[in-house]
Amino acid sequence: MTERQEQVAPDAMMTRIGQAVMLHHGGDREEARGRLLGLWAEIGATGDPLHRCTLAHYMADTQDDPSDELAWDLRALSAAQELSDERVAEVVQHEGALAVRALYPSLHLNLAADYVKLDRPDAARTHIRRARGAADALGDDSYGDGVRAAIGRLELRLGEGDSAGESEGDPWGPPRQRP
Repeated sequence: MTERQEQVAPDAMMTRIGQAVMLHHGGDREEARGRLLGLWAEIGATGDPLHRCTLAHYMADTQDDPSDELAWDLRALSAAQELSDERVAEVVQHEGALAVRALYPSLHLNLAADYVKLDRPDAARTHIRRARGAADALGDDSYGDGVRAAIGRLELRLGEGDSAGESEGDPWGPPRQRP
């Protein structure tokens, strides 16, 4: 196998996370949550930051309790802070692969939405500002437009901005910001 072939070999854990996410998107939230918890046990709290970030991000989506959702979103942010662009590029195998900094707008947007649900507007404002501040890392594409629009909507709700948009976005799948 050549060096290039090794680089494009699929990441088995990311594939397994993706399969659990597909269950969730298909409406089987409980099964998805169970599988993601099993994968979390395999990865461990000190495992590969990309796996932890991705899994925690999706695990938050499966939570019923806003406090649990917040805890998983905080785990995702913490893991992202350990990531390198090189590690992300190993998995995102296309030209212009996603840079770690492009994850932050969505991560902070989700945290802001969590804090809104928990009636913690000051914390929500902190994270929506961080999301807006990180939004320059987003591309000029439908994903970037969607994240910027979702940031704008939550800014309006929090009295933080004067922008609005029509679509939501999340680099990891369907939009989650629901407030």
